Amino acid sequence: MLHRRDLLVTSAAALLAGPARAATPDPWAEAAAIVARIRPPAFPDRDFPIDRYGADREAVADSSAAIAQAIAECHAAGGGRVVVPPGDWVTGPIHLKSNVNLHVSEGATLRFKTDPKAYLPVVFTRWEGVELMNYSPFIYAFECENIAITGKGVLDGQCSREHWWTWKGPWKQNQHGWAEGMPNQRPARAKLFQMAEDRVPVPERVFGEGGYLRPPFIQPYRCTNVLIEGVSLRRSPFWQVHPVLCRNVTIRGLDINSHGPNNDGIDPESCRDLLIEDCFLSTGDDCIAVNSGRNEDGRRLATPSENIVIRNCRMADGHGGLTVGSQISGHARNIFAETCRLDSPDLDHAIRFKNNALRGGVVENCYFRDLTVGQVRKAVVTVDFNYEEGARGRFTPVLRNVVVERVTSGRSARVADLQGFPNAPIYDLSLKDCRFDGVAEPSIVKNVRGLKLQGVTVNGRAARSLA
Repeated sequence: MLHRRDLLVTSAAALLAGPARAATPDPWAEAAAIVARIRPPAFPDRDFPIDRYGADREAVADSSAAIAQAIAECHAAGGGRVVVPPGDWVTGPIHLKSNVNLHVSEGATLRFKTDPKAYLPVVFTRWEGVELMNYSPFIYAFECENIAITGKGVLDGQCSREHWWTWKGPWKQNQHGWAEGMPNQRPARAKLFQMAEDRVPVPERVFGEGGYLRPPFIQPYRCTNVLIEGVSLRRSPFWQVHPVLCRNVTIRGLDINSHGPNNDGIDPESCRDLLIEDCFLSTGDDCIAVNSGRNEDGRRLATPSENIVIRNCRMADGHGGLTVGSQISGHARNIFAETCRLDSPDLDHAIRFKNNALRGGVVENCYFRDLTVGQVRKAVVTVDFNYEEGARGRFTPVLRNVVVERVTSGRSARVADLQGFPNAPIYDLSLKDCRFDGVAEPSIVKNVRGLKLQGVTVNGRAARSLA
């Protein structure tokens, strides 16, 4: 069992004190070391096909009980694969156990029930960076070791304008179906955030039915040795792949294509030693967003996201491609992204940092190299301390030691939109050997100290500054 103290590597005070840790001569050697120590779990050569337990291949009858029985027997036997054979299968929430690999075969589609009552009773979960008791994630694991979701099959949340998405409430011309008079998440969201500020114990933060807080699609919580590989995700209710307080995580070869509200693709939160590679992401929010808890709840847990490597991914639609924040109150450091392609007229930013004075948190030692950006709608590199609440708060957002190297871009409104605070500037951001073409407007640079350009061209001309 993974305990929170195992992940608590440094206190908030230690992170905030003094300058950033000195960078190594080759920080990418550290990235290689991170990847070398991440080991996907291995499983005994035993299969537990769900049709053996009465699951319905025609998606007429509910297969939830059959899947749960297969998982229980696999776990009791010491582990193996719970196999979803080719066919259509309907299910409610799936709760994994240690040493179980849920294998969704090519040609198989798991369709998740659209009735929210199916995702009760409530479970211990995290929603927008705050712990609570809420609807079960569609696939959930709590304090497990050696778990996996693999295969070439499809996980279909069946969410739509009729199911789940309207709970977002008024948002972006209500293109997801909400209309005046319909219920929405806003009252419960405000209540949850206030409970967190008041340090109400998590077991007393009970939501679920009547709260309209949509659950994530896949959420391993306080788990060690996690593999999520190969599957396709469609029509998610909320955040799609959301490991929380996990260690030693591999996310590989996913096809994520869901455009509902807050349909972030992959959101590691307060995780350590995590590899994301060879994934395709086209989303209704950020493609990949590194988080570590929101406001007082993030400070309470004080567990950073650290030692994260992202490589060989493709990103299409989304708000941000490679994003850190905004639920970042528990801090983040040692984030590496390389050899990714980001390209869509509906992708706002390629590299994006989000924070504000209500969240606070230290983000440091972030390295990006060999990124190919076809086009983005706004800026290639964005740092926004004015996100949502902006300067309305008493905590200091910190961003320092960011290196962007060998990035090419074909079209964007700006190269950069960098907005720190006068009392909290952005520190030590370097652009090296980058080429930005098709740039329409000057960059925005406010409250930045230590901005360095080396070998940077903008629209074919050498750039000595971004101002």
